[in-house]
Amino acid sequence: MQASAYPAHLCRERRLADGRAVLIRPVRPEDQPELRRFYAALSDETRHLRFQKWVREVGEKTLHSFTHIDYDRHMAFVCVAGEEIVGEARYIAQDGGEGCEFAVVIADAWHKTGIAGLLMEALISAARASGLKAMEGLVLRENQDMLRFVRALGFEAHHEPLDPSISRVTKKL
Repeated sequence: MQASAYPAHLCRERRLADGRAVLIRPVRPEDQPELRRFYAALSDETRHLRFQKWVREVGEKTLHSFTHIDYDRHMAFVCVAGEEIVGEARYIAQDGGEGCEFAVVIADAWHKTGIAGLLMEALISAARASGLKAMEGLVLRENQDMLRFVRALGFEAHHEPLDPSISRVTKKL
């Protein structure tokens, strides 16, 4: 995978409803240590909801793949408060298709601050700009907060016939 040049034009400073300033920007390879810290600081429950299995720690190979991306078929944004990553969202384009699969996770102390919406706004915009036509994700049905959140963004939720614990959420771009 050949990485494109870092898309600095996608960096945006935002102010949250509570007045705090955050930076939404594409992930960089040098974010790997801070992203390791971010995932390690998540509660067990939040990591479980993100990875849909119980994960004690995110391995180095995964962290490397999360930070060394091509900015086209694989895009990831982080939300940075000060020097700390407090949220992350990504999509990976599906092979041969016009769609992508997304994931988003927010630091526990930053839930319900609006950064998930900011990250998803950046992600959806980047997917559209890359010519993708649809975005989808798999959400544990127990994750009602996430299901409400993506429905508010215009995603439709459907039960996965082969796994009753999962909902597939989809949005046409």
